[in-house]
Amino acid sequence: MKVLFVCNNAYNKGNGLSVSALNTIKRLRDNGIDARLMAVRNPDTNGPQPDFPLEHFIFPIFEPVIAANGFCYAKIDKKRISNAIDWADVIHFEEAMPLEEVAMRIARKKGKACVGTFHLFPHNVTANLGLPKINFVNPLLMKYWNAKVFNHCSDIQCPTLICKQYLMAKGTKARFHVISNGIDLPSERIVTEPYGDTSEIRLLCIGRLANEKSQNTLIDAMRYSKYAKKIRLIFAGNGPKAGKYRKMADKLYAEGIVEHKPEFGFFSHEELAELARKSYLYIHCAWVEVEGLSCLEATSAGTVPVIGEGRHIGTIQFAICPESIYPCGDSKALARRIDWWIEHPEERDRYSQAYADNARNFDVVDSIKSLISMYETAHADSKQ
Repeated sequence: MKVLFVCNNAYNKGNGLSVSALNTIKRLRDNGIDARLMAVRNPDTNGPQPDFPLEHFIFPIFEPVIAANGFCYAKIDKKRISNAIDWADVIHFEEAMPLEEVAMRIARKKGKACVGTFHLFPHNVTANLGLPKINFVNPLLMKYWNAKVFNHCSDIQCPTLICKQYLMAKGTKARFHVISNGIDLPSERIVTEPYGDTSEIRLLCIGRLANEKSQNTLIDAMRYSKYAKKIRLIFAGNGPKAGKYRKMADKLYAEGIVEHKPEFGFFSHEELAELARKSYLYIHCAWVEVEGLSCLEATSAGTVPVIGEGRHIGTIQFAICPESIYPCGDSKALARRIDWWIEHPEERDRYSQAYADNARNFDVVDSIKSLISMYETAHADSKQ
């Protein structure tokens, strides 16, 4: 079977959608599926390139904001798009942007099987444009996505149950499949070790330093934690809020609220895994998140998470105890959760193993099997 992935930007390591798309394509190929990619050319000329490359469209006015958030738009080339669609048996839409709108229109005319993945809430887009959480654009954007792409897909992958519930509420017309994007896991069960010396408590937060990721909640929480002086904050990521969050964190240190200067950096996958193994807790602050695989990868290493709960946060599915949940955006509640885990090191070590075991329910091997089944169903239906 030949599957074409349609995605604007697939070569930004800090973008979860990009990482997920490339990993899925690789895994599908390993399982005998001829999966290929249509996307904007990789800016790294020495790196891998899409099978069907498109040029970068420079978006007027908003391009600096778009680039700062690790995204770019493809220039519409109908001939190239049509050629790519001619090649495929199934078209997999990773987004519902203008590129996908045009590709969907061409695919429908050619009678191709079309499926999609819900990778983004409208809020992910508008938050990065500086709009408030509740605004008039979100429902309009969702209507556009449905009308132009999602309602023409026979099947849609929903990485979390919250995504399925959201699409159902928005009237999306498709079969929904709750399939995690999944992570790579070793064949053998991971056996975790006690944290050890708790004189220094490392808290890890992974993700783009951006509006919707809300790392400021964790920074503010230090002002309410009884153990702030023992805590070392580690922020893994970069983004448009990097300057602001560094200043906030530096102020904590300057005021003596924390004795360990908060650390910021961009790390490789291997380095992140090592950071997770050495961290006491993983803190997930985002107020909108389709899945949040960085959280799952941290828990797979035995790091106990504390996850913000909200209407548009799929990451909550990884929590296995109430002490791992706090009301998103509430820095005082987050501080109380952090303090509870610090005061209960035996529970933290016990749940470390429980979380590592729970992560095995999200093995990418199982996700790929489910995706292939979805493709087969969609392809068969398109021939009727």
